[in-house]
Amino acid sequence: MTHPTAARFRAVVEAGDLDALEELFTPDIRFYSPVKFTPFEGRPMVLGLFGVLLRTFEDFRYVGSFAGESRTSSDGSEAESAVLLFRTTVNGKEIHGIDLLHFDEEGLIKEFTVMVRPQSAVQVLGQAVYAGLVADGLVPAP
Repeated sequence: MTHPTAARFRAVVEAGDLDALEELFTPDIRFYSPVKFTPFEGRPMVLGLFGVLLRTFEDFRYVGSFAGESRTSSDGSEAESAVLLFRTTVNGKEIHGIDLLHFDEEGLIKEFTVMVRPQSAVQVLGQAVYAGLVADGLVPAP
């Protein structure tokens, strides 16, 4: 059975409803990207990142889910977790990936990790997202 917040998150993302995401994240959420070692931190930054992602992904869809518990990246504590499997395209490159969500005691998403394949897709995704972050003023231009 899917965690209730994961189900809500999936519906919100599939609808492209960026405004509804805010209530699903803790204020200090950490987002671990497949192209950046250090996490994006805090609700404003992560919401900005999702704005870029929702514009960048073509034909985004979730294709499966798993629920359970796993250790968080930030402190190694056990947390309720969900994995959402997805498929999408970025600049003509097909991407297979997973979203790993960790929940706090109130059921909000406190950590979010994305993993994608193949390597060539990681590179295309990284370039597209970086350009979007720069365009939105979320990271400095090179």
